[in-house]
Amino acid sequence: MNISVTKAAKEWGVSRTTIYQKVNDGQLSRTADKKIDVSEMLRVFGEPISKKRTERSANTVQSTPLNNQSVQYNTDIEHLLALEKLKNEHLSQQVSDQKKLIENYQQQIGQLNKTLEKANASIHDFAQVRLLEFKQFEPYDEPQPEERKDDIIIPVIEKKKKWWNL
Repeated sequence: MNISVTKAAKEWGVSRTTIYQKVNDGQLSRTADKKIDVSEMLRVFGEPISKKRTERSANTVQSTPLNNQSVQYNTDIEHLLALEKLKNEHLSQQVSDQKKLIENYQQQIGQLNKTLEKANASIHDFAQVRLLEFKQFEPYDEPQPEERKDDIIIPVIEKKKKWWNL
């Protein structure tokens, strides 16, 4: 059932401005004919004041302006509570999303660490091979400088002198 903004404001005890603000903020929706569905009003504002008054008047003998203020205050508090619950749900979802993101980053770090370990092992193996090749290389097997005579290359063979010869 759809009702006008004016009727909704009267039944729920809120101003029309408040209803329009809720519509502009996207918290309350209107139909194409600019009316508001009662279920939307119930969702956003809870039970209408007129219904609350009849329930309370059955419990009390006389309704006073102070009681009306209390009802309005309670309604406002209920709305704020509902809003805070929505914010809490939103923040909880954000925390959950961030936790998933952290887990994803931790997995990526683990994979990068494995790749780094493999690369370090390869570098270590390569260094060991080069060290063995270097140790096998004899000093007298070094290539000697060459002398040039008449454009003919003659290798110079020198014997290394041992300093400990007696």
